[in-house]
Amino acid sequence: MRNLDITTLRSFVAVADHGGVTRAAGFLHLTQSAVSMQLKRLEELLGLELLDRSGRTIALTASGDQLLAYARRMIALNDEVISKLTDQAFEGEVVLGVPHDIVYPAIPRVLQRFNADFPRVRVQLVSSYSLQLKDMFKKGECDLILTTEANWAEGAETVAELPLRWIGAPGGSAWRKRPIPLALGRRCLFRPQVIAALDEAGIPWELSVETENDRTIEATVSADLAVHAMLDGTEAAHLAQIEDGGVLPDLPAHMINLYGAESARGPVVEALAALVRQNFRMLGSAPLKAVVG
Repeated sequence: MRNLDITTLRSFVAVADHGGVTRAAGFLHLTQSAVSMQLKRLEELLGLELLDRSGRTIALTASGDQLLAYARRMIALNDEVISKLTDQAFEGEVVLGVPHDIVYPAIPRVLQRFNADFPRVRVQLVSSYSLQLKDMFKKGECDLILTTEANWAEGAETVAELPLRWIGAPGGSAWRKRPIPLALGRRCLFRPQVIAALDEAGIPWELSVETENDRTIEATVSADLAVHAMLDGTEAAHLAQIEDGGVLPDLPAHMINLYGAESARGPVVEALAALVRQNFRMLGSAPLKAVVG
């Protein structure tokens, strides 16, 4: 098995970038003979001529051009690994607050990527209701929080605006019942709007489940015993958006607001905010997983 050496690849890239061995040697703080020897070893390892030495200046061969792109990527990946695993500057804890109903699917992706970028920083995830999270943020108990709100709020950055969707069990029919059975949280922001929309449409309803436990709501809805409302794209895999053909009333859009991103909280919090921003802006363009017919 033949293994490429990162130091040798650095010399090769430096020669390509600086147009010759002499300038590359100066850039790398090596002697010309050392750089030339590394290039020779690289060519012998691959069994290819990487440099065209026939002219007055050194140029890359076709094989050299092909290797150059790989070499840049390998060097960049090497430097990223060394930086992330040995950098002692970024350590500690960041507290991120997220409402229960928008944790999926974005937050797991955020946490996974953030851990890869900052392995020495622990993210404490706090899941609660928007009003409680805003109170915690004011008290300094969270570095960043997300909220679901009907409008933009002062001090917030809107990272997504998503419509509410009726949610049921995949292939379910609970939405056809009258009165329509609802599973709603006691302090859910969407609750008064869901009820108002049904009242305005003249559709009778009843509360089958009224709880503060999101798992209870999910279990009831996935069993096809009630319907729920969630922001578009945030439903779990065992739930589905209801395709009712216009029988149920449309529900209003809501904003997902981010607090704390504009404060001078350092590069770690800024990086976490950037990942949150990126992943939630992707929700609006995600295809539907399933619908209830």
